Amino acid sequence: MTNSFNAMVIEDVDGKPKASIKTLSLNDLPDHDVLVEISHSSLNYKDGLAISGKGRIARRLPMVGGIDLAGTVVESRSDLWKAGDRVVVNGWGLSETEWGGYSRFQRIKPEHLTRLPDAFTPEQSMAIGTAGYTAALCVNALEDWGMIEKQGREVLVTGAAGGVGSVSVALLAARGYNVTASTGRPDSHDYLSKLGASAFVDRAALSEKAGPLQKERWGGAVDSVGSTTLANVLAQTVYGGGVAACGLAGGADLPATVLPHILRNVALLGVDSVMAPANKRERAWKLLAESLDHKLLADMTTVEPMSALPRLADDILAGKTQGRVVIKIDG
Repeated sequence: MTNSFNAMVIEDVDGKPKASIKTLSLNDLPDHDVLVEISHSSLNYKDGLAISGKGRIARRLPMVGGIDLAGTVVESRSDLWKAGDRVVVNGWGLSETEWGGYSRFQRIKPEHLTRLPDAFTPEQSMAIGTAGYTAALCVNALEDWGMIEKQGREVLVTGAAGGVGSVSVALLAARGYNVTASTGRPDSHDYLSKLGASAFVDRAALSEKAGPLQKERWGGAVDSVGSTTLANVLAQTVYGGGVAACGLAGGADLPATVLPHILRNVALLGVDSVMAPANKRERAWKLLAESLDHKLLADMTTVEPMSALPRLADDILAGKTQGRVVIKIDG
């Protein structure tokens, strides 16, 4: 096992966070109980903010970026894990308060590891990544609420061409729901149709401020946009429906009223992927193993080297990426 390896490190340069590839040693890593050799990570919106310096994601510097990782346990001081175990980590403060996945090796707290399902390779698990795992949490939340019906009312997915959206469309369609995709990119319609979307809504139709109660349409929804879009989705959801909200690409505000909730019994189901407990994570990965078609996963995935992260960070913030981007960790 080599002692020197590459990592994407975010440092303070003239009072601003700046990311670059650095050479680290095992002695540089945090003193946590499980050493993992990482083969793949992924690119998420939060990673774009951290790597580009356009968002202060890291709460302390220096920080290794990457909110996801997949790899193999090399050493463990914990009885929970042993050398050779295949593992994934999603969230848990990686790249914020804990060193993350853009590194050949990382030391991780044992309670932050999840066993990689046999159904997936490490590359496939990072094609899923936090975005896909979040999508699975959202689908579980909607099904637990119990009001969406297979082959029934439309289930809307906003930000459908992005990572969360793509996997949400694929999962919902595979489980028999009538999926409508909201996107501002007409050139993504063929892609989303292959994933299972049967209808489309231009994102502009949901981004303009409108009334607090609108014509009922959606039996349920997965929303990764927030702001006015989420307000309109809630106002258009049918009596008893639910909206799983997991993102804020359009803003952190919610210019809405309580009317959909108290007059139509519409549920706003908040979904957090960062600190979700182990049982929810295991359920999400079980859902993915059961319902996510591997060919569709491949169709929504591109693989890039770690050295491409600065360019990719700008692309994801500009809305130029489609589907999921896997980062192959350089030596």
